[in-house]
Parts: sequence; structure tokens; C-alpha cells
Amino acid sequence: MRSPLGLHPRMRLRRQRDYQRAYREGSRARGRLLVVVAVENELGWTRMGLAIGKKIWKGAVRRNRVRRIFREAFRLSRAELPVGIDLILMAAEPGLDPQLEETRAELVHLAQKAHRRYLEKVAGGKRA
Repeated sequence: MRSPLGLHPRMRLRRQRDYQRAYREGSRARGRLLVVVAVENELGWTRMGLAIGKKIWKGAVRRNRVRRIFREAFRLSRAELPVGIDLILMAAEPGLDPQLEETRAELVHLAQKAHRRYLEKVAGGKRA
């Protein structure tokens, strides 16, 4: 039986078309550690995808550490994140050494900010 705190596979973005839709339609928010792209998914739960490029993060050990910290920040912050959105998390700059608590706080703030921007963009498009 899975832990209720675990990261269920349905909470991860897996298909390329989901990433493409988020990049095309989503809104972005940038912080010191993260860039977050948010788009609504109409599923009723929040999903997360990672974009940690090999060109920027040379060395698999550092790249995978960043991935682990971003995934754990998402897992621990699920209750504080907007519901029903897809989030793509990217490192703001290469070479950063993110710490979990700082990343978690920034993720919550940026996810809410990007989601608010997305809602404003959608509302603005419907008025036109």
C-alpha cells in the first residue's frame, strides 16, 4: 500500500504533449531558484514535470540531485499548491545548489503566482 505522502505516478507529467501544451498555453513565474510554468489540467489534481537540461547541468550527479530536491519540494508542498494544474519546474540558473526548505517555499509562492497569471490571461482572452 502506498503512503499518502508519496508521489503517485499520476501526479507526474509524462507525455510530451502535456509539456508542449504547458509551454504554449501556460504562464511563467521566476524566482531565485526556480522557474515555474503553470497551466490548468481539468483533472482535479496537481501534476508536476521537471525540465532539467543536460546542456545547462553538466554532470549527472548534480542534475539528479536538483531533480530529487524539486520532486521532494513538490511532494511536501502538495497541500499548499493550487489544485487542478500542471506545473513544470526548471532551475532558474545553472550551478545553483538548491536547499529543500528554500526550494519548497519558493515553489509554493511561484506556483500560486504563475497560476494567478494564467487565470488572468485566460480571463483576458475571453473578454476580447
